[in-house]
Amino acid sequence: MKKTGNGKHENNGKAAMPSHDSHDSHDSHDSHNSQNPLGSQNPQPLILPPRGDYQTLLSYQKSEVVYQLTFRFCQSFLKKGDRTVDQMVQAARSGKQNIVEGSKAATTSKEMEIKLTNVARASLEELLEDYRDYLKVRDLPIWDKDSREAQYVRKLGRESDVSYEMYRTFVDTRPAEVVANIAICLIHQTNFLLDRQLKGLEKAFLQDGGLRERMTKARLQARDAQKNGRGKV
Repeated sequence: MKKTGNGKHENNGKAAMPSHDSHDSHDSHDSHNSQNPLGSQNPQPLILPPRGDYQTLLSYQKSEVVYQLTFRFCQSFLKKGDRTVDQMVQAARSGKQNIVEGSKAATTSKEMEIKLTNVARASLEELLEDYRDYLKVRDLPIWDKDSREAQYVRKLGRESDVSYEMYRTFVDTRPAEVVANIAICLIHQTNFLLDRQLKGLEKAFLQDGGLRERMTKARLQARDAQKNGRGKV
């Protein structure tokens, strides 16, 4: 946070985010910049970056909605014992949980974060196909992305606080055709965010490397600091 000319403080943290954007990296990582207690011009690099809060990721928030919607869709519109139920619920859960696990892994392994985020993306793509199949085999329409209905769902997704409660009424009162199409719209939104997130993670990895590179850089900097007398209090 810095002070502007009018005396107000400008917040360098996370701003409100529209639905079409995603976190390319965890904002909480940026908000924990380490300060050098010795006042050196060359502070030691962070070996383990601060852990990001996955709950602030819009991709996670939307994946949570997709999971809850899918669970209720299967309960309401699919027969008990139908193998598709387990497949869809597991795919929805995998999408959500792998975003969580990827965020947790980010502290020690950027490679693992990328891998798990990719798994989340693949799981949601599988779920998307299940919803499409449900509509196709029943000769039910799939909304065009520019249809009035799809645009309405996208408009709902622009709210800053995304939760299942925004869609509960539709899930509880609309027929299977409508609920499945809402799910398809939400999965597309989530996948878009994950694609953006993956590009950001890949860029950060190419720029900063993984844990091994950060450890090597930290050792070399510490060694140089000792040689130049900067490592002494």
